Amino acid sequence: MNLEYFIAKRVQSSTAYKNSVSAPIIKIAIAAIAIGIIVMLITIASAIGLQRKIKEKVSAFNGHIGISLFDRNNSITTVKPISINQAFYPDFVAVPEVTHVQAVATLGGMIRTETDFEGVILKGVGTDYNWEYFKEFLVEGNLPDISSDKATKEILISDDIARRLQLKVGDKANTYFPRPNTSKAQPPIARGFTVSGIYDSGLEEYDTKFIVGDLRHIRKINKWKADEVGKFEVFIDDFDQLDEVGIKVFRNTDSLLNAVTIKQQFPNIFSWLALLDSNVYIIIAVILVVGIINMITALLVLILERTRMIGILKSLGASDWSVRKIFLYNAMKLIITGLVIGNVIGLGLIAVQHFFSPLQLDPATYYVTKAPVYISWWNILVLNLGTFVLCLLVLVIPSVIVSKISPVKAMRFE
Repeated sequence: MNLEYFIAKRVQSSTAYKNSVSAPIIKIAIAAIAIGIIVMLITIASAIGLQRKIKEKVSAFNGHIGISLFDRNNSITTVKPISINQAFYPDFVAVPEVTHVQAVATLGGMIRTETDFEGVILKGVGTDYNWEYFKEFLVEGNLPDISSDKATKEILISDDIARRLQLKVGDKANTYFPRPNTSKAQPPIARGFTVSGIYDSGLEEYDTKFIVGDLRHIRKINKWKADEVGKFEVFIDDFDQLDEVGIKVFRNTDSLLNAVTIKQQFPNIFSWLALLDSNVYIIIAVILVVGIINMITALLVLILERTRMIGILKSLGASDWSVRKIFLYNAMKLIITGLVIGNVIGLGLIAVQHFFSPLQLDPATYYVTKAPVYISWWNILVLNLGTFVLCLLVLVIPSVIVSKISPVKAMRFE
């Protein structure tokens, strides 16, 4: 083993090959592995980051699971109320995977200024509302304070609505709502809200429509009771278990209520996200094939260039496998070198995007304004270990050529 290692070091040392024909091939092989790992790291980080961010944003507006009346007909605005006195509220004891349940309602209206007007949807929330997501979206001002005994007039509007209506934090936003359950033409109900904050989620579908305010305003406009709400939003601890938990939630709600996951509410978005996984697998497969081909080429060049040395070793009694291992040791070093270089550059680029976000995206297409990246140490370990093992296993095949070399012919080879 010591002799094999010594010879392997000689094969890959500067005097052995740096000035030889194989030198540029070796560099290309290392570069192929490095570029490959860079592309794979960025691809995985971008895909996972985009999926996580979009899931978080859609969940911020809808929860992971929505519980509403069966006859709602998928309407955005709430028509019929639900009693807040439910077995699953405020704690969903029957389904331990549920971390939070909040009661909300929605109502369509119109904000009118002196120069313009805009159709909006008021999302009414109560003291049980989880503001964690909107804290991240907040770009100016403060979140509405709904902790007082009286309904607050503070609302949160999107940056998109603020720009179109030229509203700023502290401005009045006169909002008009249609009167419920009336067939006669009557003037709308007016509410004088105050803009307490401006948010930007990057989800154009929501940023163009939604404002957030006190649930008690919707109750009063719709003439609901104090214990009535429009729907419940349910949050769970593991998004990967959404389908299974969704079934559990459905089974543990009243027969008049329907529980729908956000995957079911927005199939187009999540079908598009699922396609990202397929794209990632295809990219990784192509990159691995290119890297393996380059490594095979480099190994074959090394073997052919060391044909005479192989003949000498065989004439001294070295077995075919012993000689093959010499070249596999060198291939292993080349793979590790490429992986180290690729990881340093790839993770560096991911860190730059994470902290400084130089790459921007079109929110109309990608639902986010900045390209999000996320990668775990587990992803890095599996990717590097898988690349190393796969490349090394494939390189065992071209090393078989060593056993085909005759010692007599090899020693006469120039």
